[in-house]
Amino acid sequence: MAAWQKRSSFPRLNAIVDVDVAERAGWSAVRLSKAYLNAGVRFLQLRAKLIDSRQFLDLVEAVVDIGRPYGATIIVNDRADIARLADASGVHVGQHDLSPTQVRPLVGEDRVVGLSTHNLEQLQRAFTEPVSYVAIGPVFATSSKAAPDPVIGLDIVKEASTRVIPMGLPLVAIGGITLETAGAVIESGASSVAVISDLLRTGDPESRARAYLATLEEGA
Repeated sequence: MAAWQKRSSFPRLNAIVDVDVAERAGWSAVRLSKAYLNAGVRFLQLRAKLIDSRQFLDLVEAVVDIGRPYGATIIVNDRADIARLADASGVHVGQHDLSPTQVRPLVGEDRVVGLSTHNLEQLQRAFTEPVSYVAIGPVFATSSKAAPDPVIGLDIVKEASTRVIPMGLPLVAIGGITLETAGAVIESGASSVAVISDLLRTGDPESRARAYLATLEEGA
């Protein structure tokens, strides 16, 4: 289950551990997850597009085990079945995945369900779903997706935040965010930033994650 209970306590940094991106940078997903946890990250999302279901389940179970002493929230991208089997904190789904209404019975009422949105229309529809948080992006140009949606920019993040705040939901901004831009994204109204590639940029993801947390704490 999630360690946070409301928007104000949602973790500022959502570290996405993409198996393929991690391996290209010379890191296993488990080792990278441990580095982030050591840095103080308490919200991890595990993403794997190319490995089979058995491998992904083994990976998620391993990360759930190492995350438990930290009280970390471990989210599984796309796969509600894997999230449930591994006793993860919840699942994150996209616009072309099963809907939050469909995955909620699979993971249970006490688990986290996040939803990706890419424009204000999708964001508005998200409010009719049983979601724990909503994500919006890409805020900036990103190389982490083969066919990314159009860049939304900070102005849409600002508008999204005005719509999300009355709903009491956390807003996660994602897409092309760097250490240099993360503070501005939070200032625009996002509760949290989700980052993949930039956390690996220096080759020392633990130190990089610490730098993010320090920067985001300054903007709190």
